[in-house]
Amino acid sequence: MLAPVATPDTDTMRYAKCVANSKRIRWDIDRDVIRGRSFDFSKSFLPVGLSKVDRLDFLSASEQRLLSQIQGRTYANMFGLVERFIAAKMLGVSMDHSLGDQNAFEALVRLGEEEIKHQELFRRIERLCAEGMPDGYTFVLEPNAVASAVLSKSTWAVLALICHIELFVLAHYRESIDGDADASELWKDVFLYHWREESQHAIVDELEWRREHAKLSREESEQGVTDLIALVAAVDGLLQVQARADADYFLKACGRSLSARDSDRVAAGVLDAYRWQYIVSGVQEPRFSKILTGMLTDAQAARIGVALASIV
Repeated sequence: MLAPVATPDTDTMRYAKCVANSKRIRWDIDRDVIRGRSFDFSKSFLPVGLSKVDRLDFLSASEQRLLSQIQGRTYANMFGLVERFIAAKMLGVSMDHSLGDQNAFEALVRLGEEEIKHQELFRRIERLCAEGMPDGYTFVLEPNAVASAVLSKSTWAVLALICHIELFVLAHYRESIDGDADASELWKDVFLYHWREESQHAIVDELEWRREHAKLSREESEQGVTDLIALVAAVDGLLQVQARADADYFLKACGRSLSARDSDRVAAGVLDAYRWQYIVSGVQEPRFSKILTGMLTDAQAARIGVALASIV
């Protein structure tokens, strides 16, 4: 018979604080976030620090704004996608605590429930975007297929990816979205409320990732690194597909014909922005980097560095 997982007292207190904060900041999609509003399409969605549209200086201000809105639409859809596997994984690992630390168990169950709510929020955002943007946009990635592929990897690697995602969410809001005076107010509110709950999730992610790491043998640790490298490569492959679709949509919706050279620059610019948003900004986030490097041998860190070199 397996014994319940024992959680150190300091970790128990951190889980309990996440539960208390979850109760305190709990929000409702309609009452608190949307409040009967629509997006203001005279304003940008993603700030330039994330969209990188200012690098495409051959585009007019209105074209740069449209491209920021397209990227923002994908940004919302991408979070709806990743939260599919985040909710599934974290609810799965919650069972390790079900007959043990009830603070940890409740923190993980609440995290899963909140991620399911976030998926519904981003489905609503997609519908609001569709109301005000030209026809033809396609989010080509299928959430269940992506989730199944991610969840097939080792728990250590999946928890690493989840922690990476939720830490860059916090960095994006804090460093770019919050201070953007040109963004749609509804857009900013969506990511304000999202950020409030993700701030607790990132703590739980770290605790669970460290707990998993402590259980690994040397061979399992090596497999975790191999799986994490494979996940990053898979994410980059998905970004290439969606960046191409979004660039094509922009070229059809922008209202003029661009030269072949400028069309290629748009496609390259969108891919560069997506790699920054979903990979590089997280890898360079100090909190994530500190956690990861503290778990790796020098040889493992070198393997990850080589794998990231072509992206970074």
